[in-house]
Amino acid sequence: MPKKKTGARKKAENRKEREKQIRASRGNIDLAKHPCNASMECDKCQRRQKNRAFCYFCSSVQKLPLCAQCGKTKCMMKSSDCVIKHAGVYSTGLAMVGAICDFCEAWVCHGRKCLSTHACICPLADAECIECERGVWDHGGRIFSCSFCHNFLCEDDQFEHQASCQVLEAETFKCVSCNRLGQHSCLRCKACFCDDHTRSKVFKHEKGKEPPCPKCGHETQQTKDLSMSTRSLRFGRQTGGEDTDGASGYDAYWKNLAAGKDTGDHDEEYDECEADEDEDDDNEEGEKDSETEVTDVFSNLHLGRTYASGYAHYEEPDD
Repeated sequence: MPKKKTGARKKAENRKEREKQIRASRGNIDLAKHPCNASMECDKCQRRQKNRAFCYFCSSVQKLPLCAQCGKTKCMMKSSDCVIKHAGVYSTGLAMVGAICDFCEAWVCHGRKCLSTHACICPLADAECIECERGVWDHGGRIFSCSFCHNFLCEDDQFEHQASCQVLEAETFKCVSCNRLGQHSCLRCKACFCDDHTRSKVFKHEKGKEPPCPKCGHETQQTKDLSMSTRSLRFGRQTGGEDTDGASGYDAYWKNLAAGKDTGDHDEEYDECEADEDEDDDNEEGEKDSETEVTDVFSNLHLGRTYASGYAHYEEPDD
């Protein structure tokens, strides 16, 4: 029989669990709160932008650079981690920096740990907006992550994308592999899956987590916990609403035709064509009437012999 845990033993285990969670949370920093993605205001042009080594708009160097890894602006020399030794002197400005990250375009301090680890774990290494396909070097704003599909978004497209992210690429909530209701939704593939088709031999399902998407491996979510909506088409054969007979689009046209009913559009088109034909007939009749009137006026008019009739004055007979 196992021994009963004492109070001190329980406290020690709880402390270890909390320390473990704190260490794990340090590695999983929110993208918006990361130092390399911090907000910065240029000293020269006063424009707000992402933390950068050089201003995106005027290319000026900032007076107080911010480290992209640890987020400090002044090296206090409390440890021997600095690559450049400055005993008893606090270093700020360009004396504190050691490199520029190629991914986030921000300064990295001259600390050995920051220089050796930041380039490998930079959160903006492959940051490209899913909407406009712009990287960090193509715009001056910050980078964000979608709350649903966890794709990168620029500052211009973050609200518009998240407003339309929970829309499926299908017209129903049925599983893409069968006809059953999809209980799990992948917000990257925009598709629903049932319990049987979420099981994949490629992607491993971790215990205590939602099953991964069988297509992309992204973690799925319960469809009932999301505000998912289906794709709606506002053009083509599915534009019109349901009629009284329950038919719309092409189907309604053929059903009404089979029932001996004429559609309203057909009647309008026929009336327009008939009116155009009547106007043309009236115009033709008016032209004919005007021609007959002109010929009646000049029919009894006699001008005698003229040059137009082939007569010349020198051909007149002498009396």
